[in-house]
Formats: sequence, structure tokens, C-alpha cells
Amino acid sequence: MGLWWVTVQPPARRMEWLPLLLLLTQCLGVPGQRSPLNDFQVLRGTELQHLLHAVVPGPWQEDVADAEECAGRCGPLLDCQAFHYNVSSHGCQLLPWTQHSPHTRLRHSGRCDLFQKKDYIRTCIMDNGVGYRGTVATTVSGLPCQAWSHKFPNDHRYTPTLRNGLEENFCRNPDGDPRGPWCYTTDPAVRFQSCGIKSCREAACVWCNGEDYRGAVDRTESGRECQRWDLQHPHQHPFEPGKFLDQGLDDNYCRNPDGSERPWCYTTDPQLEREFCDLPRCDCYHGTGEQYRGTVSKTRKGVQCQRWSAETPHKPQFTFTPEPHAQLEENFCRNPDGDSHGPWCYTMDPGTPFDYCALRRCADDQPPSILDPPDQVQFEKCGKRVDRLDQRRSKLRVVGGHPGNSPWTVSLRNRQGQHFCGGSLVKEQWILTARQCFSSCHMPLMGYEVWLGTLFQNPQHGEPGLQRVPVAKMVCGPSGSQLVLLKLERSVTLNQRVALICLPPEWYVVPPGTKCEIAGWGETKGTGNDTVLNVALLNVISNQECNIKHRGRVRESEMCTDGLLAPVGACEGDYGGPLACFTHNCWVLEGIIIPNRVCARSRWPAVFTRVSVFVDWIHKVMRLA
Repeated sequence: MGLWWVTVQPPARRMEWLPLLLLLTQCLGVPGQRSPLNDFQVLRGTELQHLLHAVVPGPWQEDVADAEECAGRCGPLLDCQAFHYNVSSHGCQLLPWTQHSPHTRLRHSGRCDLFQKKDYIRTCIMDNGVGYRGTVATTVSGLPCQAWSHKFPNDHRYTPTLRNGLEENFCRNPDGDPRGPWCYTTDPAVRFQSCGIKSCREAACVWCNGEDYRGAVDRTESGRECQRWDLQHPHQHPFEPGKFLDQGLDDNYCRNPDGSERPWCYTTDPQLEREFCDLPRCDCYHGTGEQYRGTVSKTRKGVQCQRWSAETPHKPQFTFTPEPHAQLEENFCRNPDGDSHGPWCYTMDPGTPFDYCALRRCADDQPPSILDPPDQVQFEKCGKRVDRLDQRRSKLRVVGGHPGNSPWTVSLRNRQGQHFCGGSLVKEQWILTARQCFSSCHMPLMGYEVWLGTLFQNPQHGEPGLQRVPVAKMVCGPSGSQLVLLKLERSVTLNQRVALICLPPEWYVVPPGTKCEIAGWGETKGTGNDTVLNVALLNVISNQECNIKHRGRVRESEMCTDGLLAPVGACEGDYGGPLACFTHNCWVLEGIIIPNRVCARSRWPAVFTRVSVFVDWIHKVMRLA
């Protein structure tokens, strides 16, 4: 199991005794009730499969009390990099590999959670990176690393062992270099070089109050280790990850789920409940950032930018070349196409073609206003429908709604074929839905489908017009958008039952009083049964009026509809579906249904994501992905 080498005391590049000293220091930890799970990142409902049948994981151990005990068994073992935890049988299976190991793949599981050691899967380093076990294998100047087991072209006296983790040609820091992980290079003229892996503190910065911070810092400003969000000790708290899916309450990383001044966490010190985290503020840009010439090269989610001159992992669809006027140099964030959301870049994540950068608009700049649209907006080949309804099977759906026709509303189906969310067909191969419908932006999509062309939640076998198309890719939206774009394996066939909905002009604001409709197969709360698509009409109100009830929490990127006397609105199963408004003779996707605190609450305005704020992003993803 794992990597097997002869254990020999390695002479260091400069100082032999530093690794042992650093390991001893790390073992000391910090005072408090520390959980062994703090060393792991979890992927819920996920299994890690090795594709080579000759390589098998460890046996299942059925005598563990919980995942913490399993973490306690895996943690000290040098050849244990991850473990499966069976949530029903409380079984534990130790694994000598992670998702970054060769010949492995993630797959959905209805029984297991996957816990992986942070040092093996984190893309940033803690302290000076002595514990880093990632797979970066190039230096800061782009030179390939020499394998640690090789002595050519640069001779050295290191011997790979399980303890020092000198695997393959991956960047490591066996001698505690303050510059972080390094490697010997394959260039005879450059003996060794730093790999330039950023510290977790620097990898993702904080803009505004850090509600969108998704970095990997797990220490407070005083150096205390953070308590895991999914544990209730040493401090009990209300922020359970399963109840706050859009807050990114991952493991024990600093977050800001309550809108505080900046990211914070509960600590493992029983004497100190919570504390702010020391995180750097993001760089800023003026206007739309077209003149930005800084050196930020990370997205808001902490992902490294792809070089502008490179063609992997994404082949640029724009004809950008590193020209002086655009200064598309290195992998620095730029805005060569004048995107209204500011500087962006292609990313090194194969699943995310591009993203906006860890930058914010400078404080002395006013953000762009949401402006009224031009008097005439031209739409082509979208937003048209033929009203139809099979009265023989009509039943109520959506709280307070009535059976209706919405040919751009789709049903998202899980691996068991069950409906779990709605979505809108915005292009023949693209669905726009809500981030809350998915547990992760990188979850396995095998078995997930989109069903189109039917009014019924459970259509009969062979129903005419039903189209079932597998989901091929997921692209999560910009921070704060609560949007997800799904790319289908193939284009759908447009007809009277399946139609595109129009996208609004950028920064379009729907005038108050406009009648719009929601559609979905969601919970009816007793107003009907579970068989047919329902629609409901709602009146748009201004954000100013909406914020009277919501106490100023409604943002410019959101919009509201009026709370009616009778309960009418969206509920479980409707999330991700459309708020469609009739504009210039076409139906336009103005809002996306997102969870509200109470389903269809009487006299309470419902909040939606305002699509017009993110239209530029939607079009760009559909061009690039």
C-alpha cells in the first residue's frame, strides 16, 4: 500500500537536522480541543475509486464510533492519505491515495463521505510548506522539476521516503526553506529553484467584508486553530454546513456566514469562542479595470490564472495575443474585452474556463448603476411559446400556482431520475440554474440529466416530446451570483414544447409593477399534488421597497416580487427555475429562483438573483467553455 522506499537518513541540501525539528514543532500544535478531522477536507456523498484493479484500498473497519475516530487512525499513518467513512454503518476504510493520485477518480456515493488530508490536496501552503504534499512539479520560472529518485542532471543526496514525501518530481521542502517548496530542475544550468507556491494566506484575498472568501486559511489572527463548522465542540453554534449551503462552510476554514466585519471562525480554544482571521485585502481597480496593470494572478476563489499565451487547460476563444496595448503578460488579471465585472483570466481549473479576479473596485469609484434599458430591445429566436395544457392531467404545483406552460423551464434529475431543481434553457446546450441545487462546484455529474418538453414531473414512458439529455459540465458563477451554468452533452431540439428564453440586456432593471411568472415542479404546501408544472404570477417591486421588509439585506444583484395576501411563490424543488417577464413581445429571464427563509410567506417579498447583472458572464462562459 502506498509508496515503498528504503528509509535512509537523508543528508540535506544545506542543514540535515531541520526537517526533524520542524516535524516535532508541528506535532506540538496549539492548546485546545483539537479534532483530528482538522487535518482533512471532506467531500460529502463521494467515493474515491482506483482504476487499476491490482491496487486495492485497505479493508473496511467496522468498529469506529464516528469520522473523528477514523481520522485519528489515518492521521499518524504515513501511508494513509485519505479515508472513506460510511455514514450508515459507521465503517472506515483507509486509503493510500487521493483524488490527485494517478489512476483515480471521484464518483457519487449514497453511503460514503471522503476525507482527504489537507497537505495532499491543498493548492497553497501553510507556514513554509514543509508539510506540502501536492502535485506541482514546475518551478516559479516554469522549469520542469527533476524526479527526486534521479541524480541527473543535478546530483543530490536526498533519498525518497514515506516520511519526507519526496514523490515523483513534485515540489517539496525537506530542509525548511523559508521560501517554501522547491525542487531540483531538469536544466543543468539551474540546480534548484523555488516553485513559487503561495501561502494560503496570500492565495485568496478578501474584498468587501469577505462574505465570498473561499480560501484555505484555518488559523485566527492570534494563531489559534479554527474549529470545524461541522462539529459542535468545543463551541456549539448554529452555522451547520447543511443549512447554509451557499456560505462555503468547508471543514475549518475562515468564513463570514453572518455578515461580520471580516472572515472569522470558532476556535479550538475552549476559552475563546470566535476570533477574526488575519487575511490580506484585495488589490483594487478603477472603472471596469481595462487599465489595470497589476500582478494579481488569482481568481476570487483562489484558483491560479492560466498564462495568456498558453493553450492549456483552456484554448482561448478570443484572438488575444500579448500585445503592448493590452499588456496580456504572464498570467496577470486583465480586462481586454471591457467586461463590466472587471479584470478576469482563464483559469488553471479544467472545469472553469474563466473567472473574475481577486480584485475589487477602488473605494473612490462608484460602482456601475443598474440602468433602465433602451426603449427598444431586439430579441431573436427566443422567448416565444404556444400555450398548451393537457386538462385531463392538470394538477397544481408551486405554492398557490396553476398549471401552465413554460417551454424553457427544465427539470434537473439526479442519478435515480428524481426531480430536485428547476432550470432555464438559455441556449441549445446550456441551462442556467441556482448554486444551491448542488453540494459542490466540482461534484461528479455522471448520471445527472436534464428533462425537457414535458409538463409532468413524472412523465409516462414514451411521452411525445420528452427529451432527456445528460449533463456534461458545471460552471459556477461569479462570487455572490448564486448562479450555475450547466453544459449538456448535446444540443436539444427546439420545438413547440422546448424553447429558449431570452436573456435581458446587461444591467437591465425591471420596472416596478411589471407582472412576471415563476414556474416549477416544487413543493405545493398542500395547494395541489405532485404531477404537473405550475406557474404563478408575481408583481415586481423596487429594491428600495423590498429592503423595508428585508432590512437592507437585498443587494443590487438581486430583485424582488411583492408579497401577496395569499401565499403564492416558490418552494423546495423550484430553486433554479425562472422568473420570466414579458418584454418587447418576448419572455425574458429576469430572475432565478433562490431559497428564501420561508416558502411563499404571505405579505413577504420574495428575493431572486437578478440575471441582467451577470449577462456578460453568461455569454462569456457559453463562448469559452
